[in-house]
Amino acid sequence: MSNEKDTNDPTADDPDEPPRGGVDDSSPAGNGEDATRGDPEPDDGPANEPGVDESADSDGESAAGPDGEDPWDDGVVVDDDGFEGTDVVGEGPDGGRNGDAAEPADDGDIDELGSTVEVEGAEIEDDPDEDDLLGGLKIDTTAEIEIPDRLVDQVIGQEHARDVIIKAAKQRRHVMMIGSPGTGKSMLAKAMSELLPKEELQDVLVYHNPDDGNKPKVRTVPAGKGDQIVEAHREEARKRNQMRSLLMWIIIAVVLGYALIIVGQILVGIIAAGVVYLVFRYLNRGSDAMIPNLLVNNGDTKTAPFRDATGAHAGALLGDVRHDPFQSGGMETPSHDRVEAGAIHKANKGVLFIDEINTLDIRSQQHLMTAIQEGEFSITGQSERSSGAMVQTEPVPTDFVMIAAGNLDAMENMHPALRSRIKGYGYEVYMEDTIEDTPEMRRKYVRFIAQEVAKDGRLPEFSAEAVEEIILEAKRRSGRKGHLTLKMRNLGGMVRVAGDIARGEDADYTTRDHVLQAKGRSRSIEQQLADDYIERRKDYELQVSDGYVTGRVNGLAVMGEDSGIMLPVMAEVTPTQSGGQVIATGQLQEMAEESVQNVSAIIKKFSDENISEKDIHIQFIQTGQQGVDGDSASITVATAVISALEDVGVDQSLAMTGSLSVRGDVLPVGGVTHKIEAAAKAGCDRVIIPAANEQDVMIEDEYEEMIEVIPVSHISEVLDIALEGEAEKDSLVSRLKSITGSALKDGNVSGPSNPSPQ
Repeated sequence: MSNEKDTNDPTADDPDEPPRGGVDDSSPAGNGEDATRGDPEPDDGPANEPGVDESADSDGESAAGPDGEDPWDDGVVVDDDGFEGTDVVGEGPDGGRNGDAAEPADDGDIDELGSTVEVEGAEIEDDPDEDDLLGGLKIDTTAEIEIPDRLVDQVIGQEHARDVIIKAAKQRRHVMMIGSPGTGKSMLAKAMSELLPKEELQDVLVYHNPDDGNKPKVRTVPAGKGDQIVEAHREEARKRNQMRSLLMWIIIAVVLGYALIIVGQILVGIIAAGVVYLVFRYLNRGSDAMIPNLLVNNGDTKTAPFRDATGAHAGALLGDVRHDPFQSGGMETPSHDRVEAGAIHKANKGVLFIDEINTLDIRSQQHLMTAIQEGEFSITGQSERSSGAMVQTEPVPTDFVMIAAGNLDAMENMHPALRSRIKGYGYEVYMEDTIEDTPEMRRKYVRFIAQEVAKDGRLPEFSAEAVEEIILEAKRRSGRKGHLTLKMRNLGGMVRVAGDIARGEDADYTTRDHVLQAKGRSRSIEQQLADDYIERRKDYELQVSDGYVTGRVNGLAVMGEDSGIMLPVMAEVTPTQSGGQVIATGQLQEMAEESVQNVSAIIKKFSDENISEKDIHIQFIQTGQQGVDGDSASITVATAVISALEDVGVDQSLAMTGSLSVRGDVLPVGGVTHKIEAAAKAGCDRVIIPAANEQDVMIEDEYEEMIEVIPVSHISEVLDIALEGEAEKDSLVSRLKSITGSALKDGNVSGPSNPSPQ
């Protein structure tokens, strides 16, 4: 298609108007008339749709001039009623063209949106109590909460991301959202499609090109008009085929009659009739080939298109051309009928959402970058061996807003130029995992539960006590004191499990007891494995929870995100044969190996013995194939090695977790709540955690009476609590304090105040 401008386009002389490449949206009725076709275009009327006279006046006469026949004009007439004022594709109320960053029609509503979406439908106390888990809401069940109509108003907690989406929708900007799964990225992407204007939507038609069958023509028309055009072509083709069929049978009858009556050779007549039949069949097929292919149909679309292209292969993303096994002999399918639109074309004037953007192959990312930059992209066969590879359409509009999403690792494998396009013409947003626990947020969590019940449609409403238990779980899963988790998908899973339990009992409402049952049934795979490990160790006496053992310490670890497990660590000191070494086994990952080296620095400085003549062996028991990653076992390793060096027993009813600096300070770690619960399940009486993590402890009520939590800030405190024997222990602790030079004075211990989970 030519890039030349229509001389009748009132915007042709506008220097600010960018060319649209292959699709000239400025031509009347969106037909994008190709300047190279040679079709005369009158000065007093709009051009014809190829094969369709869309500009017929009230008398039914075509607006095309009398000078010469238009090879694309087959006399098909489409009624323009209902499209008054929209015949020029992309010409909106403000006179802008398609592809421009037009203002949404509902601009006022978008301006009124913001981060302060209130909970409606229930009475709220003026000054709610801080301990009120409902944030002051006076409700009996979630049925009293009103659900917002728009998705953007249903988003919980991600105020910054929500505001960015609203601004991006207004200005038609691209957005990249990075964060943990289940934090609302796809919901925000769908919300943007509701905010974009609908009146600019287009249908895309693909026509047969009589000059080159492998280069189909592309035309855009207002949404809903494509069906009319295709139907008009079909009706006209049907009428022509009927006329040709009638004419064919008349000619066949004449030929057979002439051969039988005049010539007297019926065989010659049959052969001639067969030739006539084949000729007319071929002509009918040529008529069918003129019917356009409706590539993108937005006739029934109520909002701007939303296309989720996550994990899409190249053909599904970029469009494709089907293979034709019959490529000759009159049996082939016209190339324009084999063209398939990709997600980038179906998302035109809407939103293209791609999650896990880094999993898209580099070639597809490069093509996606082109589509974003040019606003159009030709469709060709994606398989090099297919006959579709011979076909390439004119550029098809791809004026979409792209929302790319992924985890933190998505930025590593993402094409830098593609990220630059997004960053240069849009926003980058980090999705938070937690949010501050306030009465306002608690009220929004109540509404979140009401939303999940309404979306499912089959769950009983939640009672106030059940809602409080869900909010307590949101506090626990945040892993931070005074915060709520924003991993709403996992929390929504618990809501559905609890509702299913209530529905199975034919209960009128989902109660707190149903939620408590759901906590047990909705355990993650990691938690189920961890519980199974604990039970098996008890069966085979691998779990030691009483007495004193030299060189053995009960460490704690986390499997997955929310599952604790006890991980014993053993140490042994042996004479060396090739210089002293620290040897650690148990599938240690890089960070865990580094933590062992840090611990060895303390041990070397602490020990009175020449450890260059000894090998220190450290073993992480039953770590499995995943191994150990992270440094939360640092104090465990240090305690085990010091116990082995000094031949002093370690209390086996004690478990511990914590990172360790080279100077002996105990640093905060992650997952302390789940680790404490794992220690309690394993039968331990006490657990040592970093003092900085004390504020993060939110264990279940059933474990509070089972285990004592001891916060510490220095390795000397750990040894004082864990080692056996008062005299020997006091000597070791005193010596360690004097050597490490920690900020310990008069028994006062100070540690990091801001936890940084490790």
